[in-house]
Amino acid sequence: MRAKRNGNHRQTALVTGGSGGIGLELAKVLARNGFDLVLVSRTRDSLEAAAGQIEGKYDVRVHVFAADLRRREAPEAIFDFLHNENTAIDILINNAGFGLGGEFAETELTRELEMIQVNIAALTHLTKLFLPAMIKRRSGRILNVASTAAFQPGPLMAVYYATKAYVLSFSEALAEELRHSGVTVTALCPGPTRTDFAAQAHTTNSRLFTAFGVSDADDVAEYGFAAMMHGRRVAIPGIKNKIVAQANRFAPRAVTTKVARLLQESR
Repeated sequence: MRAKRNGNHRQTALVTGGSGGIGLELAKVLARNGFDLVLVSRTRDSLEAAAGQIEGKYDVRVHVFAADLRRREAPEAIFDFLHNENTAIDILINNAGFGLGGEFAETELTRELEMIQVNIAALTHLTKLFLPAMIKRRSGRILNVASTAAFQPGPLMAVYYATKAYVLSFSEALAEELRHSGVTVTALCPGPTRTDFAAQAHTTNSRLFTAFGVSDADDVAEYGFAAMMHGRRVAIPGIKNKIVAQANRFAPRAVTTKVARLLQESR
């Protein structure tokens, strides 16, 4: 699974949200397997700290680019930066995203529109920008980080669950479109994971985290990397998460929606 070299070219992976959580752990797995990296996140300080951590341990090059994916122009800025650096992207990992808990009638519209921009629009835009070169080379991998939230509606996190349903549907459709192209698309659908996501989404007290347990980000990253390298279309880490995801595909939507609400409610 190590990065292949073409002459002096070592394969490069772009990771959004690469300074922490699952994104940082994915970057570490990629580096361990010989991939050079481009890490994208909002703050340069956190990016440089992540880059220093990786370069201090692995013999890879790490570029960093600070970009706020809540801004519509951010994907173009990332693409232009790499074009000017003459850096081709062999692996695109759309990991950046965030959630927001609460009743939709009471949550902040600005935050929800920003969530749609990051979780859906930026992911779609970056894929549109980097995909043509992959198709031309007949080689490339795209990993879109969705969630087990993608498999059912999510009362008390309605917009977040809907964004992840988009990511899963988009990824599966694109994978089928590209099946003869040499480019693979994988949707990684983790359940609750030990990152700062829950604190930022104000959902740390939800039953979800006790009902299913919490995965470590490094385990999720290892699983996602292996699935991507094997060209799997959907990757769900953890046996409990797999069972629930499959059950949600066949259970009545009214039932899965009520269960999701119970799990999102505070303990």
